[in-house]
Amino acid sequence: MNPQAKLIFIISLLLGTTITISSNHWIMAWAGLEINTLAILPMISKSHHPRAIEAATKYFLTQATASALVLFSSMTNAWYTGQWDITQLTHPTSCLILTSAIAMKLGLVPFHFWFPEVLQGSPLITGLLLSTMMKFPPITLLFMTSPSLNSTLLTCMALLSAALGGWMGLNQTQIRKILAFSSISHLGWMAIIITYNPKLTLLNFYLYTLMTATVFLTLNLIKAPKLSVLMTTWTKTPSLSATLLLTLLSLAGLPPLTGFLPKWLIIQELTKQDMAVAATMISLLSLLSLFFYLRLAYCATITLPPHTTNHMKQWHTNKPTSTLIAVLTTTSIMLLPISPLLSSIT
Repeated sequence: MNPQAKLIFIISLLLGTTITISSNHWIMAWAGLEINTLAILPMISKSHHPRAIEAATKYFLTQATASALVLFSSMTNAWYTGQWDITQLTHPTSCLILTSAIAMKLGLVPFHFWFPEVLQGSPLITGLLLSTMMKFPPITLLFMTSPSLNSTLLTCMALLSAALGGWMGLNQTQIRKILAFSSISHLGWMAIIITYNPKLTLLNFYLYTLMTATVFLTLNLIKAPKLSVLMTTWTKTPSLSATLLLTLLSLAGLPPLTGFLPKWLIIQELTKQDMAVAATMISLLSLLSLFFYLRLAYCATITLPPHTTNHMKQWHTNKPTSTLIAVLTTTSIMLLPISPLLSSIT
């Protein structure tokens, strides 16, 4: 892609995100979401492969539908209450339509079908943007409207997301699809707590972004799009493969790694809200995703291909790992000891 064009798209992404997260008026928030959608489309379809074109088309259709629903919910609320302010969303029908629209934008169950397909058709760096940066504006809208949202509906969607995100990722061989189902599962954890403690949702999102960025950038460096390739990359960068193992376990939420922090705080908050049953269910459902994280980690570091055919091993590279990956990996693994500081900041 032309560097000037890429620069314009990245600036548009930053602009759209900034407009949405800083706006108080629904029309401004909607405009920011539209700028974001239009800026990411050329980055999805830049390879001109049929799968990339299909991914861009699916992404455009779902995001356009979701944006129309956001506009419809805000207009309905303005019709009944005379308010265009985002925080003044009080009409029950508007809240229901908005929850559906944001779930569609994020890829929450039952509006999740587009996300794995779009991620599979995108390059790894674009997939990273879709999994992290593109989800920030919808999550801020949920954050701002959280007092008005239906907590029962969100809890049901969250439990279904954790279940399907873990269950559907079990049999995948394409790493981008596995990471897409991982994202759906993590969104379940964010959605279940949004009406009770919205700051915990943001903390969960920030730490999820940190860990996912580490995994995507590492996979991009070692050029591993699927599990069969990942099995042979340990000879190329052994130290990076070892840290990838720890990052994946952190993403799974195992103590004493960073990923355990949001899960621990969310379970604690749910128990305080007399939702021990929901906390138990979502904790047990996260074991499904733990299985495919362990599978990824096993393929990355511990095993050789489980068959006798000869594989071309990759040459060991002496090229230094980028500082960004080193910093992200360190924070993805070692933030748990400073959890009191993080919880006090949020």
